[in-house]
Amino acid sequence: MAKVDYRLNGIVDVDNLGGENLPVLARLAADNGVTILQYRDKNSDTRAMIERAREIRAALAGTGVPLLINDRVDVALAAEADGVHIGQEDMTPADARALLGPDRIIGLTVKNEADGQAARSSPIDYACAGGVFATASKENPDKPIGTEGLRKIIAQIKASRPDMPVGAIAGIDLSNVPEVIAAGADGIAVISAIFRAQDPAKAARDLRHAVDRALSERAS
Repeated sequence: MAKVDYRLNGIVDVDNLGGENLPVLARLAADNGVTILQYRDKNSDTRAMIERAREIRAALAGTGVPLLINDRVDVALAAEADGVHIGQEDMTPADARALLGPDRIIGLTVKNEADGQAARSSPIDYACAGGVFATASKENPDKPIGTEGLRKIIAQIKASRPDMPVGAIAGIDLSNVPEVIAAGADGIAVISAIFRAQDPAKAARDLRHAVDRALSERAS
């Protein structure tokens, strides 16, 4: 399976950011510290998604930052993306792996300890736990798990897969990076904290610095 640098996952989301500037935003983020880029689009038709995914992939060329497609294995295959991020209601990780092969990245959302238990034996390359805090970027019927819930899920997964990255998502910004990393997260996933910032390039650099510093402090 692929080795994933999950320190800073920038999510470009059509519903939150609009579609036309996503390739530009993706490249800006990649040039300023994002280590993985995810394209999320819940409402566009398949053809439009494939075309936009190809545009984003082209924009990322030469950066070394992988492009993942949220939910849609078919779009990832057609656009030759680096992998997918799937949720609990999407295609199973085993089915996604069968279609994508051994080398593409598969990430999985885990919302609770039952999900965490299942993730331990799933053919995935990373997990992302949450939502940790409340967020306006996505409707979420589940209550935030908070840093204590995050800590429990991460410990559960790491008990059998210590080397697999587990990130944190939802409501994360500079102010709470230290506490989610202290809870065991290997990185963070963000939309608004970068792409709705007044200066997205600076926001990405600041978040990457905060993650790196918190990881260093946890290791010391």
